[in-house]
Amino acid sequence: MSTKTEGKHPSEFLVSEAPGTLSRDAVTVTVPASTTLTPGFVLGKLSATGKYVPYDNAGSDGSETAAAVLFDELANDTESGADATGVVINFAAEVRSADLVWADGLNDAGKLAGLVDLRTLGVKAR
Repeated sequence: MSTKTEGKHPSEFLVSEAPGTLSRDAVTVTVPASTTLTPGFVLGKLSATGKYVPYDNAGSDGSETAAAVLFDELANDTESGADATGVVINFAAEVRSADLVWADGLNDAGKLAGLVDLRTLGVKAR
């Protein structure tokens, strides 16, 4: 008998948000090559293009500041980065910190800095 693993559901990380779609924006996300970004993935925003990318506390291009949390899954099966339209939570919301997804290799200090960045946007991790 085969085993099936259920993935993350859209907005599974979300505890509460502002009425309507005030907490959400449709944005362009650059998804790295051969990568799937799951709901709850913490994103930064590139200064030069305004596109969202995985948050990287060690970056120097805007990605070093957490700017949003990805609402639903985005996947890229190509061998280079690809832009996709996605929905993010970037204002007036509560999220479950245990359900946030961080880029591989990000240490605890980087995660804490990201949570502080999100808090300045009004996104509170519980």
